[in-house]
Amino acid sequence: MTNVVSNQANAGPGLTNQLQDIRPPVEIPGSWDFLWYIAAGLAAAALLYWLWRLWNKRERPALLVPKIPPHVRARQKLQEALAFIDRPREFCILVSDTTRFYLEERFDFHAPERTTEEFLRELGETQLLLPDQKLSLGHFLERCDLVKFAKYEPGEPELRDLHRAACRLVDETEPPPPRAPGSTIDPAKSTGPRPST
Repeated sequence: MTNVVSNQANAGPGLTNQLQDIRPPVEIPGSWDFLWYIAAGLAAAALLYWLWRLWNKRERPALLVPKIPPHVRARQKLQEALAFIDRPREFCILVSDTTRFYLEERFDFHAPERTTEEFLRELGETQLLLPDQKLSLGHFLERCDLVKFAKYEPGEPELRDLHRAACRLVDETEPPPPRAPGSTIDPAKSTGPRPST
């Protein structure tokens, strides 16, 4: 006993040899905890992205692009074709293609995919154009084909005549203007093709 007492005296003031309580366990991060953090971060990012898309859809009004009527677009293209009047082949390709595409849009008639003969044969079986318009269109397309495929070189007056024929067809077949509400229908201005002059 004397030995224990002497050790306490030698230990100095404030130091005792008392038993101390066990310290609580120290938590060591597990190797899978970081996956929960990543999953939570991805879920938050997905939620933010979804909210951003929802906000953008709501904020942006739909843009309405006015549709250009076929006869207006055809007139524009025919006017642009005049820039190629010094190159007969390119000019005739533009004028005949414009006319064919116009007829397809105006009458839902599949003109561009057919040869001129197929096109004229099918057109002859329809009531889309008046007989003299069909005849005029046939002459127009045959003259264009001579330039496009037979290497015929027409002069400028003949090319301007082709251009006038295409413009005349568009003028004669354009739809009538929309009626004002409450107006009566004039039988002379029905929706059918107009006679050529």
